[in-house]
Amino acid sequence: MTRFFLNLGIAALTLAAASFGWAAPALAKPRAIAHLKGLDGKPVGTVIFSAVDRGVLVDFDLTGLPPGPHGIHLHGSGNCDAKTGFTSAGPILSLGPVVRKHGFLAEGGPLAGDLPNQFAGADGHLRAQTLTNSFALGNGKRSIFDQDGAAIILDQRGDDYRSQPMGESGARIACGVVIRTQGPLPRPVMSGGH
Repeated sequence: MTRFFLNLGIAALTLAAASFGWAAPALAKPRAIAHLKGLDGKPVGTVIFSAVDRGVLVDFDLTGLPPGPHGIHLHGSGNCDAKTGFTSAGPILSLGPVVRKHGFLAEGGPLAGDLPNQFAGADGHLRAQTLTNSFALGNGKRSIFDQDGAAIILDQRGDDYRSQPMGESGARIACGVVIRTQGPLPRPVMSGGH
């Protein structure tokens, strides 16, 4: 009988949490955000990363950009020092033991941090989403959350997807350090000596 009331109490708490919009952290998928700033230090907008069933959804909401295409890449260090022209973020993110080249059209490409070009409108607003399965937000080998983190960088013009090392996409004009806002699911607990 005690077990019945305990289960009933847990069910009631779960229902109350759901009705108030409280999310149970253990059930939530990993998420991250980057607040991008320009070389002048002014905010440019945000990029939100959400783990979904088929990879990572990358959601861009940026303003004040030159109209037209822009190369966008994840870089291997979470460092956005404007004094270095954002070169402190290092090269485009590469994961795994296989040496790859930059670019979707390059032989031996792309790198894990290569993302498709995104386009700013005539008003300088860039609102877009893309899906990638080249990296993950968890804690495994494909995670972008290693010891030195990652940064997302927006380039001056479109990436040609072929030229090394950056696709002839021009100067790095905006940068944001990727910060985890919601962790990955915990690993299952093994019981019974398995």
